[in-house]
This record gives sequence, C-alpha cells and structure tokens, in this order.
Amino acid sequence: MVPSLDPRYGALIFDHIPHGIFTVDQFGSITGFNSAAENITGWTREEVMGRTCAEIFRSDHCEHACFLRHSMEQGEQHRDQEVKIVRRDGSEGLIAVSTADLRDEAGHVVGGVEMFRDLSMVEELRRQLNDRYTDQDIVSKSPAMDSVRELVSLVAKSECTVLVEGEPGTGKELVARAIHNQSPRRDSPFVAINCGALPDSLAESELFGYVKGAFTDAQKDKPGRFAMAQGGTIFLDEIGEVSAAMQVKLLRVLQEREFTPLGGVAPEKADVRILAATNRDLSSEVGYGRFRQDLFFRLNVVRINIPPLRARTEDIPLLVDHFIGRFNAAQGRRLSGISEKALSQLLGYDFAGNVRELENAVEHAFVVCGTSQIERRDLPPHILGEQVAGSDPVPMSTPAPARPLQDAEAATIRQALAKCEGNRTRAAKNLGISRNTLWRKMKKYGIE
Repeated sequence: MVPSLDPRYGALIFDHIPHGIFTVDQFGSITGFNSAAENITGWTREEVMGRTCAEIFRSDHCEHACFLRHSMEQGEQHRDQEVKIVRRDGSEGLIAVSTADLRDEAGHVVGGVEMFRDLSMVEELRRQLNDRYTDQDIVSKSPAMDSVRELVSLVAKSECTVLVEGEPGTGKELVARAIHNQSPRRDSPFVAINCGALPDSLAESELFGYVKGAFTDAQKDKPGRFAMAQGGTIFLDEIGEVSAAMQVKLLRVLQEREFTPLGGVAPEKADVRILAATNRDLSSEVGYGRFRQDLFFRLNVVRINIPPLRARTEDIPLLVDHFIGRFNAAQGRRLSGISEKALSQLLGYDFAGNVRELENAVEHAFVVCGTSQIERRDLPPHILGEQVAGSDPVPMSTPAPARPLQDAEAATIRQALAKCEGNRTRAAKNLGISRNTLWRKMKKYGIE
C-alpha cells in the first residue's frame, strides 16, 4: 500500500518546482502561486491571492483566447503555448504555458492549474540570431522618446532618407534598425558601416567595391557595402566624418541612385534606402565649410534627434531593469534587480556616454555581483567617484538629488496619468499597481 503524501511535503514540492505554477478556483480566482511564479512575474503570493490571473499576467490571450479558461470549460489540456505577459514592473515577458482543469471525485470542475516557464532566454537568443529590432526595443517612458517612436513608425513606411542625430551612446543604430525592421525592406539586408572608422584611402572601395585589376592586389571582384545592401537598407554611421571627396561620391548616389565600383566603367543601380547618423551638428559643419550643403539637404529629409540620457533620467530605472533582464536571459542567471542605494547612485551620475555607458555599468555590476541583486558596491569605480588604481583621478559624479527615487517615481506616475487623461483606474493598471496604491502615492507626492 502506497502511503499518502504529507500535505506539508506537497507544499514544499509545489514551491521548489523550477516552473511557475498557479491554481484557480471555478470562478477564476487564484488559490495557489508558487515561488517560481513569483520570480517570473514579479508578483508575490500575498498580492495575487484571490485575484484573477488576467489581472496579474495582463496577457494578450487573457480576454479572448485564455487557455486556462478553455481547459476548464472544455476539459482539454494545452501544452507549451507561447504567450506574452506584462510583469509587475511593466516589462514584457514571453512564457510557455500548459493548462489543465481540476476536478473533484465526482468529476465536477473545481478549478484549473497552469504551469508556465520563462522563455526570456529563448526570446533573447532568437532575437539576436534574427538581428531584429523594432521600436519596442527603444526602452523609454520619456515623452521626448515618445516623439522618436512616433517618427520611427511614420518614416518606416516611406522610402525617404533619414538623418539620426544624437550624442555618442544614445542609440542611433538602434533607431535605424527599428526603421528598417518596420519598413517594406525588412526581409532584405541591413548593412551598417561606421564612416568615422574608414581611412580615406579605403572608403571608396569599402562602400562601392572594386573590380578585378583595379589595383595591384585586386585579384577578383569585391562587392562594396552598397552592393551588399541591395534591396535593403544601408546605415552610414558618423556621416559627418567623411572626407570632402567622399561627400561628392555619396551625393551622386543620393541624386542618381547609382554608383560605380573602383576601377569599373559602368555604373550600377543602388536599390537601397539610405539612413545616416551623426553626433555632430551638420548645419554648423555646413556653415564652417566642412560639410557640403547639397549633401546635407539630401540627407536631411527627415531628422530624428535622440535626447541624451541626462535629459530623461526617468528612463534609468527602466533601462536598468531591461539590461538586467537581458543579461539574465543571455547568461542564465536570476538576479532579481538592483538595490535602492545602487539605483540612487546611478540616478545621481551624469552619463556622458549615455545609454551605452549605463549598459556597460550594469554589465560590470552584473558580472561582479555575488548576491541576488546588484548592490552599490558592485557598480564601476568611476560611477562611485572612486579612483582606479594606476589611473588619473576620476572627477566625482554630480551629487545625487535629495530624493532621486521618489522624484523618478513621481515623474512616472504623472506621465501615466497624463497618458490616461487623468483616469486613475487605467493609469494604475498600466503601472501594475492597485488603484488604492496609486491614490496613496499621488497624495504622497502632492499630485493632483
């Protein structure tokens, strides 16, 4: 005779299964929520008990194609269905769900059970393999970046040349890739080239290619970047660094939509969309005579200006969570986040390198972190204002505001309310908090 399982052991097993599991009663209210479910969603067991799973997961399947509801109504099981959810912090996640109904001894449905596993690592690897970027990769809650997103969506539908401006590290190539991947050319190549890294002697052959015999070592034809991008998009990064001679050749490509390989005699059609980027003020460069005015006008059909990180510090907590999630997925770790002291230090630092510098700082902290979350001590020395051994003194970072976390939270709440036209219920849902919590925080920060 098989002995019955002690209920205490059942609860222990439930909590130590590596996949998320939750149960609901016949009305759809959550009755059980294990530790893995807490880690994946960001919600605690106490917060979800008695609430519907749609409130917690906010999935695109919740309203119209709920697999758990279908299992309870039809008695059919579902296996490994991919579903997008919204975690407690507002970030999106991909999970694979399996569902089944729960019945009593008489065969009556008394509830349902859903098991799910985190596919964040799979999704990140899949995206890296496909090298796909959309405006969803532009992580921001800043109103200034909202206008960037809108412009990306609008210009993606056209064939116009776009000039992306911004300081180093703001994400100019990310914006260019988002434009390409929302355009009709999305299934054709995206070819990026850093013009500032090209010596003038190699620029022409690198961009336009060469034919056999064009010079001593040209043993066979070699296609250039424009030929490699045929049918797709070419991204000319740091366009302000190209020489005057190369500006003339690029102008011809933009005007005539054709180019001639080095040593060639017949021009080739350039069926490419041109996107360019610069960290310089090209209009000033034109005034100084360092950049051709006619080329500037050809490039500057639509201009997208990316604000520096210091102009949108409310994005720092969101970006930090995004980077931690990405590093977790890529390296198979489970860091829960960042401590308040560490985040406060980041909020008080003036990121001259913008988002790229922030990403590097988070990656440094991720690598050296020995606990479940990033602590202040894990941040790079220059972020902490410490001198690295053997290096010149590093200027101290700008002193942190008196209430950096509170100010960032208040700014986020104001933005959510503005987007929802003051509707607190919708704003609370978008923020992933209860209406009462939102009301309490509004009173705390004096938000009308």
